[in-house]
Amino acid sequence: MKIGIMGCGSIAKTLVNFKLNNKLNVDLAYFYDLNLDNAKKLAQQVDAKVSDSLEDLIENSDLILESASQGAVRNSIPQVLENGTNVVIMSVGALLDEDFRLNLESIAKKNGAKIYLPTGAITGIDTVKAAKLGEIESVTLITRKPPLSLGLELEGDDEIIIFSGKASEAVNKFPKNINVSSTLSLASGMDADVKIIADPKISRNTHEIHLKGTFGELTTITSNVSSPDNPKTSLLAAYSAAGLLNKLSETIQIGT
Repeated sequence: MKIGIMGCGSIAKTLVNFKLNNKLNVDLAYFYDLNLDNAKKLAQQVDAKVSDSLEDLIENSDLILESASQGAVRNSIPQVLENGTNVVIMSVGALLDEDFRLNLESIAKKNGAKIYLPTGAITGIDTVKAAKLGEIESVTLITRKPPLSLGLELEGDDEIIIFSGKASEAVNKFPKNINVSSTLSLASGMDADVKIIADPKISRNTHEIHLKGTFGELTTITSNVSSPDNPKTSLLAAYSAAGLLNKLSETIQIGT
């Protein structure tokens, strides 16, 4: 399977490192970025090629992994799916726009393409998907981040709540910080309640999920190490992308 990478930032860099260390069993064949130098730097490490246009990336890839931005999802993924090419979307926040998501689904079905959404930087999504077969009463995400990763500088150790509301609002106000709320909402079928806290006392991004339903209750806490290249991105998000790519070719697949 030839994988095309759209967006050559921290997630793409982690995938390249996995490939170099024999932890990724797919072919990272093409790299595409609006900054051509970024694409060249990664491509040369794994003997891949650089696409100078979206059309070239689509033509040469069996599957395209988007790791660019919500804007890239809106502007480029419809064209990818129209060509019948499967996609992995990392900027999941774009899919909380219901009209856009339904349009993507329609295009994908019409052209025989698949849309994959990795779990990302949280845990418990398998349970959430299973719980959805019953009734889910409530789903809540509490995210704590170091102020720097939110673009803030705070004096002292007092935490501040910078957002409290629905996931659909959060992804618009914090498009580079809270994709996890989108994944949780899509998996549960509910617009999750979200609270975002800037906490000077912590050094890691922390996501706490509370889920209640006919199955019982679930609470998970994930404390993530940030990517060395981008404090807004958790390493686990890149690990999740690599895990999904490997899963696509595995004979025995674990998890819901």
